[in-house]
Amino acid sequence: MIIESVKEAFNLIILLDQDVMEIVSLSLQVSLMSVILAVFAGVFIGSFLALSNFPLRNSIILIFNVLMGLPPVVAGLIIYIILSASGPLGVYNLLYTPTAMVIAQFILILPFIVTISRQVVEDLSEEYAEFFSIFGLTLYEKIKTMLWDGRYSLLTAVMAGLGRALSEVGAVLIVGGNINHYTRTMTTTIAMETSKGDISRAISLGIILLIIALGLNLIIHIYQTKGKKHSYV
Repeated sequence: MIIESVKEAFNLIILLDQDVMEIVSLSLQVSLMSVILAVFAGVFIGSFLALSNFPLRNSIILIFNVLMGLPPVVAGLIIYIILSASGPLGVYNLLYTPTAMVIAQFILILPFIVTISRQVVEDLSEEYAEFFSIFGLTLYEKIKTMLWDGRYSLLTAVMAGLGRALSEVGAVLIVGGNINHYTRTMTTTIAMETSKGDISRAISLGIILLIIALGLNLIIHIYQTKGKKHSYV
């Protein structure tokens, strides 16, 4: 039984089963979009927090640190309430759409990008303090220089964020609804197909998800290695 299911799973992958490829494509689109948005917002917020000094700075940093441990189902529930018909954004009818899934993953990834960006910029700001004072660089030039020198650490954070997005189940299931041919992702399909007893489809998506995870970890390892070499140059 299990062996037959595994064989069928590989057949689905090799033959590029339309339903499987559609699910993989949607998962990648949603996750990539959420990561791109989180990177732009996170790097900006992290850099601002690292180089600014205002009364609520430490409180905001603490909030982002706490949000790093936010349970996905809680994030999904909050977004569900906001996007529901009776919620403040219900008029836009975003619930049970890919857009709602992007929002959910964005909320979960953003704290990681903000925290790592802030730490990278803070560390480099202290290291380059004398250099900046000598050459009198503008704030934009300082941020540009530090982000470039800390690019390997930031890229590692981006890859880790993408991995978190792709592996997310709870929040995506709550706000997406797992609708066939519309909001069904790899993780939600694996959970559903397993409960239904369709192990072959679940295994095929699990294999693809595992390959993507291994690929992301390989990329992270490469960037970390480059970052270490770069630090000694």
